[in-house]
Amino acid sequence: MIVVYTSKITPRLKYIFKHVFNRMLHVDMELTSTLEEFIAHNGPKINYSKTPLSTEFFVRSHALLFEQGINDIDVSLSDWEEVVCFFPSGKRSEIPYDIFAASFYLLTRYEEYLPQRRDSYDRYPYKESLAFANGFLNEPVVDIWVAKFKEKLKAYFPEYNFPQGSFSSESIIEVDKTFKYLKKGGVRTVGGFLTDLFSLKLRDLWRRTLVLTYVKRDPFDTFDVFIAFQRRFKMKTTFFYLIEDYSSFDKNISFTKQTYQELVKSNSDFSGLGLLASYYTMEDQVKLIKQKKSLEEVTHWPIKKSKQYYTRLKLPEVYEDLVDAQITRDYSMGYEDAIGFRASTCTPFYFYNLDFEIQTPLKLKPYYFNDRYFLRRRISPSLAFERILELFNLVKKYDGFFPLVFHSDTLSYSFGNQSWKRIYEQLLKYIESHR
Repeated sequence: MIVVYTSKITPRLKYIFKHVFNRMLHVDMELTSTLEEFIAHNGPKINYSKTPLSTEFFVRSHALLFEQGINDIDVSLSDWEEVVCFFPSGKRSEIPYDIFAASFYLLTRYEEYLPQRRDSYDRYPYKESLAFANGFLNEPVVDIWVAKFKEKLKAYFPEYNFPQGSFSSESIIEVDKTFKYLKKGGVRTVGGFLTDLFSLKLRDLWRRTLVLTYVKRDPFDTFDVFIAFQRRFKMKTTFFYLIEDYSSFDKNISFTKQTYQELVKSNSDFSGLGLLASYYTMEDQVKLIKQKKSLEEVTHWPIKKSKQYYTRLKLPEVYEDLVDAQITRDYSMGYEDAIGFRASTCTPFYFYNLDFEIQTPLKLKPYYFNDRYFLRRRISPSLAFERILELFNLVKKYDGFFPLVFHSDTLSYSFGNQSWKRIYEQLLKYIESHR
């Protein structure tokens, strides 16, 4: 066991030290503010305070972990062996920066509590982030820091055994458009026919007719493909279902449709199940809870996973609502319109509420890209494949968590003659061979 001495044990300090040592380094750690207990310990020990005591491993502490509330903190960036870092700790410290305070700042999304501009969807823009402004959005710097910290500890305590971490992956499938033509209701169906006709989209008109007369399968009905891939490659897969009524943003079919309910129940026999919380749940907890209960009533399974549609997050309100709704896993910690590490990590972590200074039971599983990013920019599937592999190899290097975030309709022939289906298959094959 590693014993850490600090002058005062605060909720912030407990949170980040447990995360770094228990969840990232996979070692036992005990905090103490009793100097005699620290001195008497015969095993590895670390002094996290303002002043070194003797020859112990010393990390000079920054004030952040001993504060409360949100303050305007000066973040001045430098580098530590070619990786960006901040909160310098001085020459007497074994490492030149307080990676605990810096990691806490990034993981809690401290900057997202500060006054900010929001984008047209009322989201925190990635261009406002410290990571984007300083060129490290594409690096999991928290994981890089901890890896460097581990090497320092191994050199200082050569007889201590540091276990190897474990990589994990999961396929995340957002179901926001269950069908392209089916079950849309009379008004939307007639409107679709008229739009195809007056826009002279004769191929779409013909396809729509064939699907609605059940001659052809709906092109967005790709669920059996995902499940077949899941079985073939042993990839953990979770479907996140949007079940809100039709609106300007939520355009799925109604969840009252028996076909939709049967599809959800059938898929839940083979894969994981989650709620794709609709666009307006960010401001409406009642709507969130109603959607969760509706999904539970149909599947007869407790819903513990969620993802915010359009990645609409407002901290801490959205996560507080998820905690109240008894959601324990959320997959929204990323940017809808950018590739990168929103919380500067590829390791899942628990949501720490800075308003109440408490760690919650909600685990955040970060994501770093989604298929829509490439589709909206008309990036070819082959280039997207290369970029995703770069992210995968980076996450794998640090034994992180790698989610493949796709939408159910992306594997349809409507997107490039099923080229995305081949890319998805190649990604699963590559991940299987590199686990």
